[in-house]
Amino acid sequence: MARTPKTAAPFPSTDQILAYIQGNPSQAGKREIARSFKLNTDQKKVLKKVLREMEETGVLEKKRGRKFSEPGKLPSVTVLLVTGPDKEGDLQAKPLNWDGDITPIIYMLPERAGNSALGKGDRVLARLEETDNGTYQAKTIRRISEAPDHILGVVIKIEGELRVQPTDRKQKGEMIIRSTDSMDAQPGDLVWAEVLPGKRLGLRNAKISERLESMDSHGAISLIAIHQYEIPNEFPTDALKIANSAKSKPLGNRSDLRNIPLITIDGADARDFDDAVFAEPDEDKKNPEGWHLIIAIADVACYVTTGDALDNEARSRGNSVYFPDRVVPMLPEALSNGLCSLVPNEERPCLAAHLWIDKKGHLLRHLFVRGLMKSHARTTYEQIQAARDGYPDELTAPLVDSVIAPLYGAFRVLDTYRQERNALELDMPERKVEIGEDGKIASIVPRQRLDSHKLIEEFMITANVAAAQSLEKNKQPCMYRIHDRPSPEKLDAFTEFLETLDYTFSKGQVIKPIQFNQILRKAANTLNAHMINQMVLRSQAQAEYSPGNIGHFGLALSRYCHFTSPIRRYSDLLVHRALINAHKLGNDGLQSDGDEFEELGTHLCSTERRASAAERDAMDRYVAGHLSTRIGSIFAARINGVTRFGLFVTLDETGADGLVPISSLAGDYYDLDQTGHVLIGQNSGNMYQLGQPVEVMLREATPISGGLIFQILNSGEPQKGKRPQSHKRKSGGHKAAKKRAKGGPRGKKHHKRH
Repeated sequence: MARTPKTAAPFPSTDQILAYIQGNPSQAGKREIARSFKLNTDQKKVLKKVLREMEETGVLEKKRGRKFSEPGKLPSVTVLLVTGPDKEGDLQAKPLNWDGDITPIIYMLPERAGNSALGKGDRVLARLEETDNGTYQAKTIRRISEAPDHILGVVIKIEGELRVQPTDRKQKGEMIIRSTDSMDAQPGDLVWAEVLPGKRLGLRNAKISERLESMDSHGAISLIAIHQYEIPNEFPTDALKIANSAKSKPLGNRSDLRNIPLITIDGADARDFDDAVFAEPDEDKKNPEGWHLIIAIADVACYVTTGDALDNEARSRGNSVYFPDRVVPMLPEALSNGLCSLVPNEERPCLAAHLWIDKKGHLLRHLFVRGLMKSHARTTYEQIQAARDGYPDELTAPLVDSVIAPLYGAFRVLDTYRQERNALELDMPERKVEIGEDGKIASIVPRQRLDSHKLIEEFMITANVAAAQSLEKNKQPCMYRIHDRPSPEKLDAFTEFLETLDYTFSKGQVIKPIQFNQILRKAANTLNAHMINQMVLRSQAQAEYSPGNIGHFGLALSRYCHFTSPIRRYSDLLVHRALINAHKLGNDGLQSDGDEFEELGTHLCSTERRASAAERDAMDRYVAGHLSTRIGSIFAARINGVTRFGLFVTLDETGADGLVPISSLAGDYYDLDQTGHVLIGQNSGNMYQLGQPVEVMLREATPISGGLIFQILNSGEPQKGKRPQSHKRKSGGHKAAKKRAKGGPRGKKHHKRH
């Protein structure tokens, strides 16, 4: 039966749109605006044009996350989320659901006499006043909600009394547990605790509501992150039932790829293998020195049906989450490590991309097929590189000429194309953490960046481009992986920073990666190299998932999506289903016209960021535990952040990050030059600048929260030099900071701080 068409809602005027944005300063994206005015599909297209016109005429400005706002400062009255005290104990907040490029610094003024103090998680309606240094101070008008009533923490014992120490480093203070509220928890147990009203000895009371496991057990550190970030860790029974009952797929109508020597190339510790590769010279005489590639990807769509319990759970999770000791997978193990994993010598269904490239690496044409393949070898990056360098082992020796050499031949021309289009080339060394049998860090070593890594990267990028091109050509919905150009604000800040180092950044009419690459090449092999790489990275927008294509700035590509990892990313599964429809490869393709893609893209960005934050926090705790036996040790480090409350440093040896409080920089008063990212001594002229090498001593390591506190040694002399032109001293601007640097009492006022 045909649906009765709905009567279209009145289309809003620009004044009505602006009024909505003013009333919803942190939640005003195209999706929210369309939903608020009940716009249909055709009206949404008109809204997109109207918003673009409003942006081009300066009525609106676009923020990160595809949200809009009225140009200018924060509104004088807004809803704030209290984020907790900073390292100096000053209570900070941010606009509720804030996702702008740069989070404004907001300090909460003390509550009126008789009102209880604010805490992390509280929401308040507040009146804002901007200070003369660009920060804000906020005065509570009324509270909207109290802080969360549960915390995650570890039981400790002090003078015979049980307490809960929060795992969140921003949550200050322990909580007292009465013996009747302990659930027989023992010191070292990881617990959920209910925060009770009232205080004793100046500390809040808490009641243990759930015991998880001992901090001494293997996996406790990653378990903290899993609980803290509410990452789903157990599959529903109905989802497991679907996965466990899945059967291998026959050849049927699939292309038979079993005799093609496809191989997987992954890390030594990889457990799920979702991509296999093959290359050979193109036999077409019209494409001299060209190549034919096959990238075969696990066919997850044939096992995960749209709308069933398994699909709903995968969609909810969004992606797999990787910790040093475990993986929280998007799909149950029966699929992620079983039927969907391209293990060697086992027949596996796949969605394969045939790609033809010319001698310059340009993609000429492509063909997508559903196939049945058999991996001829499970190899590692190190094995493949060693074989290429003339040191094959028993597994790779038979593959050197027939498989490995053609792969590198194709990679050579793909790399030529990467250089031709000038994709962003950041030099950011990574480190690999190796976990011992005791569940603790055995070693932290530099992660190698081999040509074999680059080979797989370029093969996957080319397949992703082909997928996006194919969906566009066939007018199918596409979940693009987009990366916007740097915002004007970030570009201005980056340009001003470079000027303090006597570098010139030519922004030009349209910003391109090549302009950043020119600066990176100029700074290479200089003392400024690390600092400039950091600043280039910080100037970039965050990559996102979106049905609207704006290209991928960092890769210098006009269209791009994720196709190659459907075992661990739901975005890739969506692309697979759309390709199945586009090429009529089955009846299990995309079951919608993509109307929900915008909302789904926002969700997938959220789960991706959640995973990154959880992985980062777990790593911080592992490293803090690893270094907790080295209190007092001295390390070579580099400054990676300069703030009003101190310096963040990264250790050369392990890559661990920690704080140097400004109060430990004794002997002078330090001003913050935000443009030059430098602390400057008012009397001595000593400067601590982003990227500067320093020598530090470890003062504190807290494995429960992952916090590290360092002190810069006198032997690590600060730089001396001329005060940057960008730095303008504000009279009285650092009174509280001066007192702290001298060990005096904390200033009570929040204004006039950098």
